[in-house]
Amino acid sequence: MKPEYIIWILVLIILTEFVFETILDILNLNYRTTNLPEELQNIYDSDKYEKSIKYKKEATKFSLIKSTVMTTGTILMLLFGGFAWLHDLATKIIQGEIAVSMVFFGLIYLLVFIVELPFSYYSTFVIEEKYGFNKTTLTTFITDKIKSLILSAIIGGLILWIILELYISFGKNFWWYSWISVTLFSLFMITFYSDLIVPLFNKQVPLEDGELKDKIFDLARKTGFNLDKIYKIDGSKRSTKANAYFAGLGSRKRIILYDTLIETMTIDEILAVLAHEIGHYKHKHIIKGFIFSTLNTGLILFLFSIISESKLLSEALLQPPFGYKSTDMVNHAYFHLNIIVFSVLYSPVSTITGIIMNVFSRKNEYQADNFAKKQELATELISALKKLAKDNLSNLTPHPLYVKVYYSHPDLYSRIKNLKG
Repeated sequence: MKPEYIIWILVLIILTEFVFETILDILNLNYRTTNLPEELQNIYDSDKYEKSIKYKKEATKFSLIKSTVMTTGTILMLLFGGFAWLHDLATKIIQGEIAVSMVFFGLIYLLVFIVELPFSYYSTFVIEEKYGFNKTTLTTFITDKIKSLILSAIIGGLILWIILELYISFGKNFWWYSWISVTLFSLFMITFYSDLIVPLFNKQVPLEDGELKDKIFDLARKTGFNLDKIYKIDGSKRSTKANAYFAGLGSRKRIILYDTLIETMTIDEILAVLAHEIGHYKHKHIIKGFIFSTLNTGLILFLFSIISESKLLSEALLQPPFGYKSTDMVNHAYFHLNIIVFSVLYSPVSTITGIIMNVFSRKNEYQADNFAKKQELATELISALKKLAKDNLSNLTPHPLYVKVYYSHPDLYSRIKNLKG
């Protein structure tokens, strides 16, 4: 096969995915039920409902513009030698296969960061501000971006360096050792994320003594959930949107409550939300999800190992149909170039596995809701879900196909029906 054919296959895959995603976005954007089901009629008044529709439209249109820019940029990079130019630049900056790969991906990450920055700014300070969600100051926005950039460089660079070292040492068999390394690192991050990463962006303090804390511990004892730490986090420094989540494994489990959640929910509603989260632990959803994710990572690494030593794929990027062509004669396969090719080739599989994962995730959400229902908190959970939908201007009537493809949670109407049933 000629190298240029590889490029055209990659372009076709990217365009197909872009068209598929755009069609789904447009279907969801234009899908609107004039007569809401009874279960959803008391969430918004007419003005608020129209505001939620406008928010959905503006956010979706903005997302379409961003995806169009990113897709166009990627295709142009493939067709006109953008990746070839970055490869040559990396080889001029530094020598050595591992070092060149590190610099190459560093340049790509920096390029993506720069392109996405104005989109992130507009989303935060125009759209989210317009609809009353944004609480982020410009200083917080800038410091967040700098911290994220440094953190990604450190963590991403470390993982990439380990994988490259294993590839140099073990060739195609690198995927076994990389799989083990990535799995161990994931376990570490799940366990210590709240201790190491969260404090870099948010202030989290132990929940003060009082009725809420006492009732949370009562709920934990009642459900046989081992808990000794409850924290409150200052989510209000960035957004009015509320949230709560569990973090950590084993003895390091903790509950994290956003201050916005505490301010907008009653104690019983908060308990219902936490009962739902406890349900995830009781049904071992976290462990099952980790196992599925680990197997998926192993599949990705194995499939990549099959093509990791292909000179043809590297040549395809270095000798594109148009524009800049590398002076590199491609005497051997380049790990970093083949990752780029593989990431596009694998994307249809990733879409399919994502849909499958969402099917199981929605099933898990029903099970967690049913656990809260068994704790006689169904009414309170319905109330909490309605408040979250109202406060977040959530789309009450998403297109059914959009839900099947993208939603990790069932739509609000389906959850309410399940809790009432």
